[in-house]
Amino acid sequence: MKPFEIISALPQWAGASPAEIVASPAFTMPCRIGGEQLSLRHAAVAPDEESSLAVKTAFGAEEHVILLARSRRFPDLDRIWDSRGDVPEALLLALVERECGDVFQMLENAVRSQMRLVGIGGAADGRRLAFELSDGSLVFSIDASETVLTAFGVLRNLDLFHESIRACTLECECEYAAFALGGEEVSALAPGDAILLPEIGGVSPRYVVDGRFSAGADGVLRFSGDGLFRVRAAEPGTMTLGELFDAAEKPFVPPSPAQGLQLRLVKDGRRIASGRLDRLADQFAFMVEAI
Repeated sequence: MKPFEIISALPQWAGASPAEIVASPAFTMPCRIGGEQLSLRHAAVAPDEESSLAVKTAFGAEEHVILLARSRRFPDLDRIWDSRGDVPEALLLALVERECGDVFQMLENAVRSQMRLVGIGGAADGRRLAFELSDGSLVFSIDASETVLTAFGVLRNLDLFHESIRACTLECECEYAAFALGGEEVSALAPGDAILLPEIGGVSPRYVVDGRFSAGADGVLRFSGDGLFRVRAAEPGTMTLGELFDAAEKPFVPPSPAQGLQLRLVKDGRRIASGRLDRLADQFAFMVEAI
């Protein structure tokens, strides 16, 4: 599995609303402006109405006010910026249309709805989203409408290298063996019994993460319980999402168990027995200590 497949399989992310995705500090939306491949990210400082240029636009019938901060991307606008209030609206609108066309085209492509310029000015009321281009050349804000949130708030617009995502923790259990047992064998288990584990030393251990993934020598795969009995470390641990992503890109082998390690025998997430790892002759065995 690839990192995007992993995050898409986690309910907390797959079920996130567009607003939650856009609000994430990991939000980074790829975009193209003219011939440049850039990205949009949250602006460190949102533009305010006094120092910005308010441009009234519309996506279809839905009107928006975009606040544009002063930008080197717009050299002619920059020259008249300090006196923009004295420029006739028709001339200012024509200048905006000419110089900001690539930015507006980027927004039109992102929202997937035809965008048109309505005029200069307008009150920037309600909740707003402030963005900046990844090269730092432009800061703007736009109304946080459902149209914008739905278009921007998709999982692919999350930077999976961002620490806020990589640091998320998931429960993981180290699994050393899996096998079938008959019903009579299970019901007859008692403290002092031993279950031979020929898999140990012959099959690589793996981590079962969040009950959804297995991580080990084969990379990261979807986990399937398939009705087997499983020998795992007695205590679960944690793995960060970043570590799981790394395991998908560069498979690894968990450490082999040492004699005396405390273990659990489980099936379908339910503990069947507790015990320890020991040796019987030349084979490892699960020594049952409690049922």
